[in-house]
Amino acid sequence: MSWLVNHYVELFGAVTGLIYLFLEIKQKVWLWPLGVVTSAFYIYIFFVSKFYADMGLQVYYLIISFYGWYYWLHGGKNKEANLLPVTHTPVKMVFGLVVVTVIFFFVIRFILFRFTDSPVPTGDAFTTALSITATWMLARKFIEHWWLWVVINAVSLALYVYKGLYPTSVLFVFYTTMSLVGYRQWKKELVIREVAESDKKNTSTC
Repeated sequence: MSWLVNHYVELFGAVTGLIYLFLEIKQKVWLWPLGVVTSAFYIYIFFVSKFYADMGLQVYYLIISFYGWYYWLHGGKNKEANLLPVTHTPVKMVFGLVVVTVIFFFVIRFILFRFTDSPVPTGDAFTTALSITATWMLARKFIEHWWLWVVINAVSLALYVYKGLYPTSVLFVFYTTMSLVGYRQWKKELVIREVAESDKKNTSTC
């Protein structure tokens, strides 16, 4: 019981993370309200614990959760069904996303080097910067966000093993695997819709 009391934040994060991942794979809009609640919880926890960098990241997650919630409900082209379809990341956005991610990486890395005692500032900066980009891509339902999560979770797994956080490492083995599953699930829907749209286009031209 004492272990549970001392590790309730870690347990809460693990449970909500798994639920969030399940909802993400299934494309359930309820992942965003869960993200709002979880981020609000961690903002309070990190503020009390004086982990201000982590708190700042959670403020971003809180904001992006509201954005994703709205966009999944109202950003779809099919206004009658009010659905946001899975799509590929537009080519014109790729360069901008890369540039923004690199900027975030160097800014976060500088902060971690200069103002914290992080043992792995480069690794932490890399996963944090990529997480910011991946979460925004999730809000837009760009399928490539899953590949970012595969990289993020795999690198995080290595970092947690390095830090000796073995229970969390086991969790991230699962996260990495489920990111691949998520990509496969979204890919099936994307292919089915693309085939349907192609057939419809061919029919209309006949």
